[in-house]
Amino acid sequence: MSIANDRPPIRLTRAEVAFVWLRRIAAIYCLLVGIGYWVRLIGVYPGALWRFDLMPDDWKAAATALAVLFPVAATGLWLLAPWGPVIWVAAAAIESIIHTVFADTFGFKPILAVGHGLFLASYVGLRLTIFWQQHRAEELARTGQI
Repeated sequence: MSIANDRPPIRLTRAEVAFVWLRRIAAIYCLLVGIGYWVRLIGVYPGALWRFDLMPDDWKAAATALAVLFPVAATGLWLLAPWGPVIWVAAAAIESIIHTVFADTFGFKPILAVGHGLFLASYVGLRLTIFWQQHRAEELARTGQI
């Protein structure tokens, strides 16, 4: 008895390939940011606010939450799991808010919020492109034009 693969090979569109690459790049970024927060929490790097016991309470709460959320988001994004982008958006929103809305406490870093916004806009744009491509392919298949 031989095992034959009767299924046709899966062909990804350029948008789908770009979508996978975007998620993988975001995963690497999230992992690096998460490691940065962990370095800050455990006090490996000497400097102001670079040790948990010396941080103000608001920094302790924010750094702890982001040190957990970013690596979890990185894992979900790398594995292409559906919950990965959800955790990523939550972590990015928290980081953007603390560095814009609460800038007097955490420092003003608008480039962080802009970067997260650009990644999110790219994500949504690629997701919409994939949706429309699939919708168009289904429409063509239904009308018999394929």
